[in-house]
Amino acid sequence: MKLIKPPKLELYSFLFSMPLIDVALNVILYKQRLWSESAIWLISFPLMFVFGTISWFLHIQYENWVETKYPELNQTKQRIALKAAAFLLIMQPSVLLIFYFYDHFHVLGYSMEKSDLLQGMIIGFSVNLVFETLYEGDYALTKYKETYAEKETLQELSLQTEFDALKNQVNPHFLFNCFNTLSSLIAVDRQRAEEFLNELSIVYRYLLRNNEEGLSTLANEINFIKSYYRLLQTRHGEAVEIHIEIDKRYEPYLLPSLTLQLLVENVVKHNALSKNKPLVIDIFTMAGNKLVVNNNLQRRTVKAPSNNVGLENIKTKYTLLKQPGFQVMENEKNFTVVLPLIWKPVESESDRLKKEKLFINHNH
Repeated sequence: MKLIKPPKLELYSFLFSMPLIDVALNVILYKQRLWSESAIWLISFPLMFVFGTISWFLHIQYENWVETKYPELNQTKQRIALKAAAFLLIMQPSVLLIFYFYDHFHVLGYSMEKSDLLQGMIIGFSVNLVFETLYEGDYALTKYKETYAEKETLQELSLQTEFDALKNQVNPHFLFNCFNTLSSLIAVDRQRAEEFLNELSIVYRYLLRNNEEGLSTLANEINFIKSYYRLLQTRHGEAVEIHIEIDKRYEPYLLPSLTLQLLVENVVKHNALSKNKPLVIDIFTMAGNKLVVNNNLQRRTVKAPSNNVGLENIKTKYTLLKQPGFQVMENEKNFTVVLPLIWKPVESESDRLKKEKLFINHNH
């Protein structure tokens, strides 16, 4: 059995309690002599402390072996049974051995009395019962916290997998729509088609780079939507307008990547637009960590085909992120989407590595 360094709780509890136990046992051994003979303090007190230290250290090693053999919460009965066996068969008799040692060697003139054994057994039983309960309770609580943390992490990893699946729906969807647009432009205006293709290559590289993490800062999303707007202008000219007003303090906040692109794409897809009656899209922040995307409502007479990737995708992402506040509102003149902005501290490297290790172990 490999020796371990005693945990802090066990060490501190021993250092606090052992002097008191030492005094109590010496009172049993020497009665009133303890308070009048300095030799007892100089010889018996350190000797008793040595006995106690050896017994405690060996006990800690045994407990560690038991906890290693039966580590799970559902193995608590086996763990308690083995600890109780050691408590009754080893720890209690070890208290008696101290009295026999003192009697056999007549340490400082000690002669054993039966009442001494009974009192020593009571002290040993009480002390061991208190600390066995404390140690096992601490161990069980620690394991419960670890189990709960692992469940939370696995749940988070599962949600991340779902989130990634939703995220990966966006790229093909975006590219498919852009190719449709390009195909239409080639037929009517090859020069504009070439301009569109150049813009598309820039935008798509940006899209790939910023969609890897699943979440993006508001600043990145705004930069992307400005690039995407240039694509829309290449096709629609002045028939589409985007006005952006963002409070700079919200720029580091997060939202699902490509959320704005999906919303703007939906607006263009489902609304009529012309130079005389332009489609106007306003993107602005509000107090309470909110981003609003609003457009004037100009429904097409013939509805465009839809595969529900847009709004449903965004709503599901916020649900998986456990972020309330996503709203869709509509009246006769306007269609409005409210997006909660997320403040999330940067994950430490140690937390990231722990999640990766847990994910690997879970899958194997």
